[in-house]
Amino acid sequence: MHFKHPEILYFLFLLIVPVLVHLFQLRRFKTSYFTNVRFLKELSIQTRKSSKIKKRLLLATRLLLLAFAIFAFAQPFFEAKDSKNASNEMYIILDNSFSMQAKGKKGELLKRAVQELLENTPETANFSLLTNTENYWNTDIKSSKSALQNLKYSATPFELSAIIAKIKAHKSAHKKDIVVITDAVGLTEKDIKNIDPEEKPYFIIPEAEQKNNVAIDSVFINQTLDHFYEISVNLSAYGEDFKPISMALYNQNKLIAKTIINFDNRKKKINFTIPKEAFHGYVTIEDNGLSYDNKLYFSISKTKKTNVISIGDPEKSNFLSRIYTQSEFNYNNYSLSSLDYNSLEKQNTIILNELEEVPQALQTTLKAFVSKGGNLVIIPSEKSSISNLNTFLGNFGKIQFKNLQNTSKLITKINFDHPLFAGVFENKITNFQYPKTAKSFDISSPYPAVLSYEDQSVFLTMVQNAVSGVSVFSAPLNAVNSNFQQSPLIVPLFYKMGQNNQKTGVNALTIGNNQPYFVDVLLTKDAILEIKGNDDSFIPIQQILNNKVKLIFNDFPETAGNYSAFDKKNWVENLSFNYKRSESDLSQANTSVVSDFKTADTLSTIFNTLQTERTDSQIWKWFVIFALLFLALEMAIIKFVK
Repeated sequence: MHFKHPEILYFLFLLIVPVLVHLFQLRRFKTSYFTNVRFLKELSIQTRKSSKIKKRLLLATRLLLLAFAIFAFAQPFFEAKDSKNASNEMYIILDNSFSMQAKGKKGELLKRAVQELLENTPETANFSLLTNTENYWNTDIKSSKSALQNLKYSATPFELSAIIAKIKAHKSAHKKDIVVITDAVGLTEKDIKNIDPEEKPYFIIPEAEQKNNVAIDSVFINQTLDHFYEISVNLSAYGEDFKPISMALYNQNKLIAKTIINFDNRKKKINFTIPKEAFHGYVTIEDNGLSYDNKLYFSISKTKKTNVISIGDPEKSNFLSRIYTQSEFNYNNYSLSSLDYNSLEKQNTIILNELEEVPQALQTTLKAFVSKGGNLVIIPSEKSSISNLNTFLGNFGKIQFKNLQNTSKLITKINFDHPLFAGVFENKITNFQYPKTAKSFDISSPYPAVLSYEDQSVFLTMVQNAVSGVSVFSAPLNAVNSNFQQSPLIVPLFYKMGQNNQKTGVNALTIGNNQPYFVDVLLTKDAILEIKGNDDSFIPIQQILNNKVKLIFNDFPETAGNYSAFDKKNWVENLSFNYKRSESDLSQANTSVVSDFKTADTLSTIFNTLQTERTDSQIWKWFVIFALLFLALEMAIIKFVK
């Protein structure tokens, strides 16, 4: 037993006062004998005995009354089981990622978690609330009520390790109690390892009852016809036993197509045919799963010719003019001596066709060209300077040329998963007429091969980044060295390499990818581009690059939708933004990683547990009660005991 005010116990010396009072009240009696008063004498003796008993009872009750009163003022208590952590600060981590849209027993997981916070958090409790994107430090439930009620789902995935790092960086003299409310979708052991062993959090993991979900993954142009586009929509189904769902296609919020989808497997591709004109809309489905991935916004710009030039011997470049036709491309060929360097920055793709050496001035220009989103294709000459090529390629990656081999080789392997072959083949081809080369260079490349020889060496590889690509062949493609020009692979391959990475037809950017985007527009020095949507607008980070503007969106916009780029009031280009689909698979819930931590079903359970374990048992009230009882007993003795 402990005392909150142990110094008051010094007043116990006052117990001597009733004893002294009792002693002073004692009197000595003298014996007097009378002849005819025997009966009165016996009565006197009896009265003296009863008086002595009464005084002793009063002394005992007064001593106990005073003692219990003093103990009550000293406030005795029994120390709590976890009293050393009674001053801990509370941190509540609330997962508001899109997977929390899943429905549990009482509705959407996030909305239910918010409701429980509002109902069960004590009004006197101070805490800090952290979500995927927002931090509310040192608040209480009344102050944070509005923020909780207006809390929206975040496009930022739940990263527990990053939020724990924020809490650690928040300096405090007290230890921390951490409560994590999450469905555990995407939770990894790496997130758990960063948690301080002394600050093991409580986990509340609400479970979704409906785990079936269908997500729209991507949209692309599958085929371009004379007057129509055939667009393909890729869907993924997570779960089992799916019912048919409806899909609709909208352009400028006008319905233009609708269909019913039956899932015979987990991946589905749906095709639509639309007029070959500008498109600014979305495709949407209706299912009982998550809602954030039921709509995918995309734009298709008006058909615009792609600028392509080749640098090299005109005779060796004739095959390129047959691929890059005037209907889709502005194609030109220049010899190295007649090349206009000022025209290079206006191109989308530049092909170096069997140059024996790349001049330093051209190397510098092409390095800047690639950094601004241009595509570069390098076809070596058998007389190429290896040292010159390697120095040049060092500007883009780690591809390096080695010795020239005079060995005939067959090109037998196609990397069907490479972006250059995306949408080219309906089925994987295992038997085709293999092209060959008479001479080729050995290439050292850490990047995936696009095409490979029969001995697994590289024929074509590619350094790819977010906005451009550098494709490198290992052999000359002239008719003397190779029959690759007669191969059916050459047309789709060079067609894809000629297209600008960001102008392939469908514009559907992902929020949070932070990839630069290039807009073909000529701005004045002080002009800026503004991105506007139906409900909001923002100004991205931008850099003017001659006839282009480089945009970096970071985590903007916050809401998926169709937007447009404006130069003041002048429309420039349509853009579409979508959320990442990383939360779509609800089976990713990894509850096993929190098996070593305390878990609870509800927040009220945690608050009650902490209060029980950290609240001292106050017993001073019992001492007050006993003091009052002895006071009543004293009054009864005085009144009823003779």
